Amino acid sequence: MPDAAIAGKGTELLELIVNSLENDKAEDIVQVDLRGRTAIGDFMVICSGRSSRQVAAMSEKLVERIKAETGRTSKIEGKNTGDWVLIDTGDVIVHVFRPEVREFYQLEKMWVEGGNA
Repeated sequence: MPDAAIAGKGTELLELIVNSLENDKAEDIVQVDLRGRTAIGDFMVICSGRSSRQVAAMSEKLVERIKAETGRTSKIEGKNTGDWVLIDTGDVIVHVFRPEVREFYQLEKMWVEGGNA
């Protein structure tokens, strides 16, 4: 498969993920381009939910939407506690935090160069 086709699949999935999170009222959505920087994925998405319940619900709906629209099965960790949920889709890694937990870990500072997401 040509590089452009591979890149297109990752960006389509990224768009699906961001749209899903926006529809579910995620806050402070940050997209990080990981291509050429790491082998864990092409993109990372970091966002917040207002409560543990919202974090868990957004994460569950996102996994369901990805499965319904792409046929991909995503790995999900942390949904039961709802403080920090990690969703691994293969090409896109998604982190959904409660605001306090996100502030504590400051994950985007590790990946965003010069404050540009």
